[in-house]
Formats: sequence, C-alpha cells, structure tokens
Amino acid sequence: MIPDAQQVIQIMHEVATTLITPRFRQLRDDEIKEKSPGDFVTIVDLEVEKHLKEKLTALVPGSLVVGEEEAEVSPEILKRLKGDFPVWVLDPLDGTGNFAHGREPFAVIVAYCQGRETLMGWIHDPLTGETVWAAKGQGCWAGDKRLKLQASPLLKDMRGSLSKSHAKRIKAVQGGPQSARRLGCVGRDYIDLALGNIDFARYAFCLKPWDHAAGVLIHTEAGGYNHLIKAGRSYHPDLMPAQAVANNEIMILAPDMQTVEIITSMLNE
Repeated sequence: MIPDAQQVIQIMHEVATTLITPRFRQLRDDEIKEKSPGDFVTIVDLEVEKHLKEKLTALVPGSLVVGEEEAEVSPEILKRLKGDFPVWVLDPLDGTGNFAHGREPFAVIVAYCQGRETLMGWIHDPLTGETVWAAKGQGCWAGDKRLKLQASPLLKDMRGSLSKSHAKRIKAVQGGPQSARRLGCVGRDYIDLALGNIDFARYAFCLKPWDHAAGVLIHTEAGGYNHLIKAGRSYHPDLMPAQAVANNEIMILAPDMQTVEIITSMLNE
C-alpha cells in the first residue's frame, strides 16, 4: 500500500505549525539536552516524533517506524529496514543544533521504505513553508511543479555542501568549485539540491537513514546521481550507520555521474 502524498504533507505541515515553529527561540534550558558532544535533542524532537508516528502509521495499517530518537535508545529497530514490512523513517527535527541555538535552517524529514528501498520521501522546511517530495518512478515535486535538474554549470561555477576542510580542499584545485557551505541541516541541503540552489554534496560517517533515505530519492527523482565510494554503488536505506562507520563510507551527490567522479577526484576520496 502506497500512502497518499498529500496526506503526509498535511501531517508534516501540522506538526511544523503546532509543535515546531511556536517553540523556535522559546525553549528553556531544561528542554535541551546533549546526547553526545555537539549532538542535541530537544523536547520538540520527542513530541514531533511521537505525533508523526501516530499519524503516519494510521495511514498504512501494519506499517512500522524507525525514528531518530527511538533508534538512539533502541538501535535494534534499524533492522526493520531489512525486513519486508513498510517502514516510516522519521527525522522529526533535522538540524536540531540550529533549532536549539535559535538558528536557521531546520527541517522535518519523512521517508516511506519497503523491501530495502525508499518508495517515497518528503522534506519540509517549517520556516520557509517549502515542501519537496518524490515517489519512486513518479518524479520529484514542489507543490504542483515537477522538479528537474538543469544541465550542469561549469565546474568552477558549481555550488556545493561540504565541510570547511573539504571546501578548502576543493577550492584549492585549479578550476574547482569556489562556492561551498554547510548549513548544519541535511534536509535543507536536499531541498536545495532538488531546487538547483546547490549542485553537489558530500556526506560521510554514519549516513543515518533518517538523514538520507528521503533526500536521496528526492534528488534521484529530480535527475541527480549519488555514489557510495567505498561500497561502489548507489545509496539504499538499509545501509546501517554502524556499517557505514566501519567502512568509513562517503557519499557524493551531483547532477550526473561524470560530475560525481570529478568531485570525488578533486576531494582525493
């Protein structure tokens, strides 16, 4: 059973307007905790995940959930992504560090997976009101507009999402891209990749499914390409974070495979 895309969008908008934006820059100190150095969770993350879980599983009876905050406590639920049941993968508040410190951007990310692949994905920016979503084989959408990546600009004119160290590295390459940033919100990156606001991105380390399952599908359905460098294949949501860490996995996304290969070479990956 495939869920109704517009119903999911409505649920995401509801949590954004009722649970997220009213609390932006209004959190008390005791409503923010650090799971590990630099990794924050707020009361809003927990409330949104609970609400999404209740509403989304009601759309598809028998569906399961892998939510970021629940998985932090019970990592064994990640095995649900290797089974045959439909699974909602939730990042209730991507960019929590930004949100907790009163900064922009942050996002809500939802993926719908089954059979070790992402069938649908949605990303909503509560501050701008933008929602980008995709269904496997049915394109990438923002409202009633189908998104399609344009021809790649010249390499030197490309814009990307990189860490500071990797941005410095690629800018030093002759003819390499000179515009790279990192916003602290993967969801916003994927919105910008689909809209063509940035052209490429590099992610590494855990490659958690709540960060990437929806975004990779959205980017792919807009015409983009991705590559896991160590595994030598494209991304699938059943890639376990522990496996990605053990392999020191790296993912590069770009408008075409030639650019993926060029960016990979420029970063000496």
